[in-house]
Amino acid sequence: MKPALAFPYADPDGNLFPHLLAILPDLKEHFERAYLCPPLSTIRHIEHIYKLQADNFFTIFPIDRDMQLGEHFHYLYHRTARMAPPEQVLHLCYLDRVAFALEGEYRDAFLADIDSLADGDVPIIFQRSAFAWDTHPQNYRELEGRVTTVGRDLFGVDLDYAWCHIAAHAGQLCEIMPLVKNPDLSMVAEMIFYMQDHIKTRDVDWLAWEDPFIFSRDAIELKRERENSLDETNKRLRYVLPMIETLTRLSRNHV
Repeated sequence: MKPALAFPYADPDGNLFPHLLAILPDLKEHFERAYLCPPLSTIRHIEHIYKLQADNFFTIFPIDRDMQLGEHFHYLYHRTARMAPPEQVLHLCYLDRVAFALEGEYRDAFLADIDSLADGDVPIIFQRSAFAWDTHPQNYRELEGRVTTVGRDLFGVDLDYAWCHIAAHAGQLCEIMPLVKNPDLSMVAEMIFYMQDHIKTRDVDWLAWEDPFIFSRDAIELKRERENSLDETNKRLRYVLPMIETLTRLSRNHV
């Protein structure tokens, strides 16, 4: 059975839709289905949603109210896990990251990693390699790295709790999603906590920084801009600090 993938599909400006169409042949060749959950800000591009609904490769879970980011992700992952066969591998990812990988120099490496996964390889975090992290702004790397450091200190494991791409069997996700409670983005760290005793990792270059590609910006210029932006640093802190608090709280009952 081919794997499936699930992504939130937040595209309020409609900029990601052409990328989705561009990578669709690769997605259909290497995945059995894609599960999408567009928020209200994306549903207003109703012509895009209609086009996706007309293609039976997509299963769309629309939402009818504003949700916090963690609630949105939880709704998608929980519904996807319950709908897919328990033995199917589900790739939880982000469209901009996948588009960056498939439309550029990392296509072959990305597809090789997807196609090479065996049942015994999951659950797995595809983690940013040293090369991939070097492409990101330093404030991204340093702040998210502190969550990894806290996890190592608390649990003795070296994991990217602020992950960009994980894969797990649908049955595994069905078991953990009811345990995940945080309504904000720190819920992604909660998910890893409940899998961390048996989760595997693979460092990959194709998780290099996607924003210069997505926004058609010079990579060096944009990196410098983000590194010097207090707003960007505060944006990272708003999810990094709750992740650290969550891991610290969960460690009190960890055996």
